[in-house]
Amino acid sequence: MSEIYNKVKQKAEAWLTGNYSEESKKEVKNLLENDKDGLIDAFYKDLEFGTGGLRGIMGYGTNRMNIYTVGMAAQGLANYTKKQFPNTELKMAIGYDCRNNSELFARTCADIFSASGFKVYLFENLRPTPELSYAIRYYGCQTGIVLTASHNPKEYNGFKAYWNDGSQLVPPHDVNVIAEVNKLSVDDVKFDGIAENITLIGKEIDEAFLKEVKALSLNPEIIAKHSDLKIVYTPIHGTGSTLIPESLKRYGFTNIIDVPEQNIISGDFPTVIYPNPEEAEAMSMAVAKAKETGAELAMASDPDADRVGMAVKNLKGEYELLNGNQTGALLVNYLVENWIKNGKIKGNEYIIKTIVTSELLADIATKNNIEYYDTLTGFKNIAIIIREQEGKKTYIGGGEESYGYLIGEYVRDKDAVSSCSLIAELAAVAKDKGRTVFEELIEIYKKYGFYKEKLVYIVRKGMQGAEEIKEMMINYRNNPPKTIAGSKLVMIKDYQSSETKDLTTGKITKIDIDKSNVLQFYTEDGTKISVRPSGTEPKIKFYFSVKTELNSVDEFESKNAELETKIDAIVKDLKL
Repeated sequence: MSEIYNKVKQKAEAWLTGNYSEESKKEVKNLLENDKDGLIDAFYKDLEFGTGGLRGIMGYGTNRMNIYTVGMAAQGLANYTKKQFPNTELKMAIGYDCRNNSELFARTCADIFSASGFKVYLFENLRPTPELSYAIRYYGCQTGIVLTASHNPKEYNGFKAYWNDGSQLVPPHDVNVIAEVNKLSVDDVKFDGIAENITLIGKEIDEAFLKEVKALSLNPEIIAKHSDLKIVYTPIHGTGSTLIPESLKRYGFTNIIDVPEQNIISGDFPTVIYPNPEEAEAMSMAVAKAKETGAELAMASDPDADRVGMAVKNLKGEYELLNGNQTGALLVNYLVENWIKNGKIKGNEYIIKTIVTSELLADIATKNNIEYYDTLTGFKNIAIIIREQEGKKTYIGGGEESYGYLIGEYVRDKDAVSSCSLIAELAAVAKDKGRTVFEELIEIYKKYGFYKEKLVYIVRKGMQGAEEIKEMMINYRNNPPKTIAGSKLVMIKDYQSSETKDLTTGKITKIDIDKSNVLQFYTEDGTKISVRPSGTEPKIKFYFSVKTELNSVDEFESKNAELETKIDAIVKDLKL
C-alpha cells in the first residue's frame, strides 16, 4: 500500500505545480494533508473509457471528472479525429444533460474543439443523448460528445464520445483516443476557444429528429381511436422533458399526465436517490400519479433520456413495474407482429439483443423467421452490427435488459424518445384488442415460453473494491460451481477466452464475439446465469434467467411463483 500511496502522492504533487486553477490546487493540497483515503481514490488511476465512455465522480484529481480530465479527453479525441480525417472539413457535435457541471464541461469541450480547427455544433441547452447521436449524422460530423452520467447518482458525470456514424467509440478508436490522451499534459489542452467556430443548435434538429420518430408509428389509426389513453410520464428531472411529451402528442396522444415535482430540471435529483428507472424508488412518484389518475401506463426516462422504465396494471389491477427484458419483449414482439401484418418483411430483416438479455427476444425473432444477433453489453456493440449490415439487411429493433432500446436505424444509441412513443402505441393497440399491456405480455409468454429474469449486483467501491471484483471473477473461472440450485452445470461460456465448453462432452467451441470479461453458466434445467463486472460503475452484476411453459392465463400466478422460488434458490446457492 505504501508503494501505491507514494505513486499517488507524486501525481497529486504534480497537480500542485501544473497549469491548474488555484481552487483545484487548494482542494488537492487539502487531500494531501488531511485525507489519505480520499487522495488515493482521487489519484490512484486515470479515468478510462468503459462501455459508456469516460465516467466518474466529480471533483479534482486524475480519477475525477473535472475540466482538466474532460479537457484532456476532448483534446485527445480532437487530435485523433484530425489524424483519421486529413484534408477534410472537420465538424463535431456536443450535447449535454441536466447534471451539475454538464453545461460547463460541454462548453469547455466546444472551446477545445473550436480551437483545434473544428466547426462545432453545440446544443443551445440540454437534450436527450439519442438526439446527439442523430445530430452527428444530420450535420455530417466526424465525431461528437455528450456530457452525461446517464442514470448514475448525482455525484457522477461523464463524457461519451461518438464516431461519424453516430455510435459510441468502438475498438480501435476508443483505445487509440486514450493513447492520444496519454500523450498530453494539461499544458497541451487548447482551452481558449474560437467563438466563430461554434454554432448553437436546437429547434431545427429537434424538428428533424421528431419527424424520424413519428415515421416509426405502425398503427396511427388505432391511436386515433384511443387518443385519450391515460399516460403518466416523468423525465426524473432530466432531458426527456424536452422531446418525449412532444413526441407523444405528435403520435396522437392527448391525455399525457406529468409529475410536476420531477419536471424541475436539476442535477441534484431532489425527489430520488438514484435517477434510474430500473430502481423502484425512482419510479415511485410516477406510479403514485398513475394510481391517483387511474392511468393505464406510467413511464419514466433517465436523466439523459436513453433508458425508459414502465409500470402497468397486472392481473390483480395493481401497478407493477416491468423489467427491461419484459419491456424489450413487448417492443420486439409489437414490431415483429406489425411488420408482418403491414407486409414490411422482405426476408432480410433482423433484431439485435445483448448476451445478458432475455432469450425470449431471440425466440420471438426465430419463430417468425427473422434473424437475430447476440452482442456484448453496451449499445455501441449493437451499433457496430447496424453499421456492418447497413445497405444489406434491415434492422427492425432491439435492445438490452438495462432498459435501453432502439427502433430503426437513424440513431445509433439507445433512445427513450422513440421507445416511449412506441410503448404508448403498443398500449393503445393492446387496448384496441380488449387487453391491458400486462395481458399482452402474458400472450407472449403463452406463445414463446415464460421467461423470468432477475439482476443482482454487488457494489465494491474504490481501488480495494476493484481488486475484490477482479478476484471474484478469477475465482468463478478457476472454480466454477458443479451444480446450481440442484441442477447440474452443463455448459460454460467464457467471453474473455472466447470459448464455449460443453461439460457433458468436453468439447470446446469458439465464440465469434469480441473478448469481454463475462462468464455464463448454463444448467441442465435450462437456467442461464451471466456474471460480469460493470464497465462504468463499481459493481459486479449477476443476471439470472429461468424458463417454463405457460398454457393459460390461469396458470400465470402459480408459474410465476415457481420461477421466483427457483431464482431465490439460485441466489442463495451462489451466496450472493
